[in-house]
Amino acid sequence: MKKENIKKVVLAYSGGLDTSIIIPWLKENYNNCEVVAVSGDVGQGTELDGLEEKAKATGASKLYVLDLKKDFVENYIFPTLKFGAKYEDYLLGT
Repeated sequence: MKKENIKKVVLAYSGGLDTSIIIPWLKENYNNCEVVAVSGDVGQGTELDGLEEKAKATGASKLYVLDLKKDFVENYIFPTLKFGAKYEDYLLGT
């Protein structure tokens, strides 16, 4: 696909430096395409405050925050505990 044919890009957006500076780069290098940012809420709480404003300020047209808490717990946290993950010789399940 040619760059000039790309009209919209969906970006996994964390709000960090890398994903914030890639938005204007994408717009500049892909014919001013629309950039839609997507982030996941895995329980960060207030860390997500201001994320939409930041995404839009760097050029994203929208930010979608997906509620991934249940998926994160069921598919990552529980299996980690089940397999005896340790941190500094302590089981993470204790």
